[in-house]
Amino acid sequence: MSIRDWPEGERPREKLLARGAAGLSDAELLAIFLRTGLPGLSAVDLARELLARFGGLRGLLGAERAAFCVAKGLGEAKYAQLQAVLELARRHLGETLAERDLLREPALVRSYLASRLRDRDRELFCGLFLDAQNRLLACELLAEGTLSEASVYPREVVKAALRLGAASVIFAHNHPSGTPDPSEADRRLTERLRQALATIEVRVLDHFVVGEGAPLSFAERGLL
Repeated sequence: MSIRDWPEGERPREKLLARGAAGLSDAELLAIFLRTGLPGLSAVDLARELLARFGGLRGLLGAERAAFCVAKGLGEAKYAQLQAVLELARRHLGETLAERDLLREPALVRSYLASRLRDRDRELFCGLFLDAQNRLLACELLAEGTLSEASVYPREVVKAALRLGAASVIFAHNHPSGTPDPSEADRRLTERLRQALATIEVRVLDHFVVGEGAPLSFAERGLL
């Protein structure tokens, strides 16, 4: 049965407009993105099949381009649309951070960092540079590495802080293995960066490690 033949209150688009997006299932939200199904499959049925194929919403949204495009009902156009939606979401979060005191918004910081760093196949090291009111000035990629490490140079981090006029910084990097526990090398690097930035009176507020689950905070672990 086509979605057009469903009772109006059960159609995903109408449900979203009446109840809000949070009231919809993953399959219903994905169906709105897909817009149409396939012969014999409604958009919701197709969404359920895709979620099963990719192991859930996270697997679908993080799928490699080739794997995404060969799935039935998807393709290059849908891949481009999805990447645009994801980037819009990241930019929306970034603009929100620019208006908030990040020391009072740890959950928001974690969400932003997870959206940028989780499920990457290489280690990335970023800096959130903040002004004197702890609002985001910029999120800069400071190093991109291999499966297990990224080379970060304190001198380059100091130059970035001076260029942006930052008062403080929050570091973050991902562990492609998924394990968020900081290594001894992570701890040594954090201390080197803290000492380098102290020479220009820029504080290191935290260092997050992004893996499975919630990003791990050095500050909360007493590692700063």
